[in-house]
Amino acid sequence: MDSFEINKIVAAVLMVALLVIGIGKLSDAIFHVEKPETPGYAVDVEQVSTTSSSATAAVEEKVDIAALMAMGDIASGEKIFKKCAACHSIIKGGKNAIGPALYNVVGRKVGAVEDYKYSKALATYEKEWTFEELNGFLKKPAKYIKGTKMAYAGLRKEADRASVIKYLNENSDSPVPLP
Repeated sequence: MDSFEINKIVAAVLMVALLVIGIGKLSDAIFHVEKPETPGYAVDVEQVSTTSSSATAAVEEKVDIAALMAMGDIASGEKIFKKCAACHSIIKGGKNAIGPALYNVVGRKVGAVEDYKYSKALATYEKEWTFEELNGFLKKPAKYIKGTKMAYAGLRKEADRASVIKYLNENSDSPVPLP
C-alpha cells in the first residue's frame, strides 16, 4: 500500500468526523431550545386536612351490625372457619392450640380462657366479644388490637366475617340473639 492510499483513508475518516460535528452544530443553530430556569415539573399537591380523614375513619368503624349479620350464612361460616381451625378449636371442651378454644366465644370477655397465655394486648383489653368487636377484630386483627400475637391477615369480605361470626355464635351453650 502506498502513501497515497493511506492519505485517502485518513482523509475519509477526517471528513466523516467533520461532517458529524458540522451537522450537530448546524442542527443546534436551526433548532434552538431554551433550557428552563429550574429543571423538572412542579406538581401541585392539594392539602387534605387531618380532621376529615379522622372523620372518615370514624364513619368506617361505625358498621350497621344487623345488616352485616344478615349477609352471613352459618354453613359458609363453617367452611370459612377451616382457615381458623389450624390454630383454634371450636368443639365443646376443646383444648387450646396455637390460639385459644373458641367455643362460647360470643359474649365472653376478651382474654378469659383460663389455661391460655394471651398477648398483653388481649389480656388487658377490657371488652367482651360482641358481634361488633368480632367484626372489627376479624377484619384485621393486628390493626384492631395493636400488640396481639394473632398473625392472621383477616377476612376482607363482609359476608365472610358475618358467616364466621354466626358460626361462632352457633357453637355455644346459649347463642346470643342476632341483632
